[in-house]
Amino acid sequence: MTSRMLDEAREAPAAVARLMAADLAAYTSLGEQLRADPPRSALTVARGSSDHAAHYMAYLVMARLGRLVTSLPMSLVTLYQSQLDCNGLVSWGFSQSGQSPDLIAPTRFFRAGGARTVAVVNDAGSPLAEAAQWVLPLHAGAETSVAATKSYIAQLVAGARIVAHWQNDKALLAALETLPEVLERAAYTDWSPLVDALVDADKLFVIGRGTSLAIAMEAALKFKEVCGIQAEAFSGAEVKHGPMALIEEGYPLLVFAPRGPAQAGLLALAEDMRRRGARVLVAAPVGTPGAELPLVAAGHEDLDPISAIQSYYLAVEALARAKGLDPDKPRHLNKVTLTH
Repeated sequence: MTSRMLDEAREAPAAVARLMAADLAAYTSLGEQLRADPPRSALTVARGSSDHAAHYMAYLVMARLGRLVTSLPMSLVTLYQSQLDCNGLVSWGFSQSGQSPDLIAPTRFFRAGGARTVAVVNDAGSPLAEAAQWVLPLHAGAETSVAATKSYIAQLVAGARIVAHWQNDKALLAALETLPEVLERAAYTDWSPLVDALVDADKLFVIGRGTSLAIAMEAALKFKEVCGIQAEAFSGAEVKHGPMALIEEGYPLLVFAPRGPAQAGLLALAEDMRRRGARVLVAAPVGTPGAELPLVAAGHEDLDPISAIQSYYLAVEALARAKGLDPDKPRHLNKVTLTH
């Protein structure tokens, strides 16, 4: 049995290969400009899965380049008509369709005010692309499943590629080139324990930290969209500040613990939650104690979350079918959501 969601998730490696083979001049030129004239301020403009991808890029920018990045509340422009200072600003608009008015309007506003504007978008002919100064197409191809998969993965890769060119980081650029092979292996990694553990679940915490928080947010959204599970994403630090009061015997948690500085704390949290009676699923590299969901390592640890979400997408699609749901027909949702 198959679905559009499953087919498109399996197309992600090919989509990433296309993305990495295209637009080198644009990424190189943008990176050179950002190095020569660093922004005074930076922000992302996105909704839903695209916002999670933007969060990942923002974390890389802050961690690697030491520059703060804000996620724009679009209503500041679309509803409150705030006259935001555009001097020295760079904005990145992330979208699959490029159609939503509340992404287009801020991008037009910032560009008119003299900011550098970038559209990371699957539809290079969309209104968002037309509004931006720089257009970085995702090359993901047509995506008809309501639940975004390959376009989200392409957005993660595009964000990492922007950062790599901004830093002129040869090691990260080389690791990005190997991602299609990594994702191909990740797409066929056995995550069946997730299906077995969550087939009867109706609530869930999804935990990440650092570079993995963005994929925890995305995973929580997909649990809601295609499985009808009330899933909430938390940082491994934040979950201790109140949410853990909900933990009881058998309460399910999915913890993304890829390589990197946050891994040790996430593994310690997972063990603490087990002692409290939670049913904890840990996604971590093969050989990690307590890990049931194997992660395929990328060529750089900062790219491991991309491999993790590739494996997750196949598992959550299988979970939806195991729960008797059609992953291509989530309730009340459409492929393109137009917000103002």
